[in-house]
Amino acid sequence: MLLDCDFHIHGRYSGATSRNMTLENISVQGALKGLRVIGTGDALHPKWLLEIENLDKYSDGIYEKNGCKFVITTEVEDSHRVHHLIFLPGISAAQGLQDSLKKYSVSIEKDGRPKVMLNGEELLDFVEEAGGFAGPSHAFVPWTSMYKEYNSIKDCYGKNVKNVGFLELGLSADTDMADRISELQDISFLTNSDAHSPWPNRLGREFNRLSLKDLNFPNIKKAIFGTGIKLNVGLDPRLGKYHRTACIKCFTLYKFADARRYNWKCQLCSGRMKKGVYDRVEELSTYEFPRHPENRPGYIRIAPLANILSIALGVKNVYSDRVQDSWRGMVKQFKTEIAVLIDVPIESIKAEGGEKLANLIGAYRKGRFNIQEGGGGRYGEVLFYKKNPQNFYTGNQSMLDSFLR
Repeated sequence: MLLDCDFHIHGRYSGATSRNMTLENISVQGALKGLRVIGTGDALHPKWLLEIENLDKYSDGIYEKNGCKFVITTEVEDSHRVHHLIFLPGISAAQGLQDSLKKYSVSIEKDGRPKVMLNGEELLDFVEEAGGFAGPSHAFVPWTSMYKEYNSIKDCYGKNVKNVGFLELGLSADTDMADRISELQDISFLTNSDAHSPWPNRLGREFNRLSLKDLNFPNIKKAIFGTGIKLNVGLDPRLGKYHRTACIKCFTLYKFADARRYNWKCQLCSGRMKKGVYDRVEELSTYEFPRHPENRPGYIRIAPLANILSIALGVKNVYSDRVQDSWRGMVKQFKTEIAVLIDVPIESIKAEGGEKLANLIGAYRKGRFNIQEGGGGRYGEVLFYKKNPQNFYTGNQSMLDSFLR
């Protein structure tokens, strides 16, 4: 069977996370999105773990609520500020790992994503002991990632590199980018939402389609370590908020050479620049063009349905009544958001949602759109109807004058 899975989210006890991130909301909204399996996230946090313990047992290592299935996951920040996504075989394993890591963390009872004073190699020792597996979260982002801190997986995980089960691409990278790096040829890629809100423009905005004979933890592990990932689905990486090098204050984009020439100081507002994922991949790349291994699944670029509806309706706020009413109508008709975005025939969308929406979804499926690229902490923007402005600062005086006005 094929299952759409989002393995990386956060519960309501993580910093900067919506209070609406309850297991009730996650399970209901996840089903509307079309997700069959969701990672619990934050399984080391005592209060969140108590809520996880109230889930119903479904199978070996799998739990459920409102028909939505959950696998036990958590994210941990190590002593080098690298984030790791951890899969665990059950609630008791989460309790055991929590006990083991307490002595290395002062935040394990305060934040859903705790910081532990261990490096990646040491952390994986504890994860293995608990029966779990792990890999780098959002591996390329410029703040808290493996490739921000290290130039290779081995530098991060040392002797335990052979036990790394996957690499999470993150919102600002995709398979084409990551497969330019030779050391990643033999590792699986995951695409997850890292959602801090349960609504469908966040939850499941990136997901994985897995082929499993039966849904249980051992089979999920086998699929990830082997060839069971059949599709990665995610945002166009140009929409990611750290895709290009940019100022973190005014979000002006910079060519990498210019950023270095200006010593990472924005020439428009004097803010600090942050290196983008695009340029970090350029630094790490072995190949000029991606070399996909034989078993690498395809990557489909999507945008949340609410965002496309807002363009079709001419409404900027994706949470407006018009957009949300239209979203509910489409999902009621076609069962899930994922079906609308990927699987439903365009003619059927046209009959239900109108020609404009059908044309937009059709254009998105075929890649017929432009993007104002994201960077510096601001998401990019899909541009269907106008030429894509590159918006890179190149020392042009008229651009500077425009900014100062």
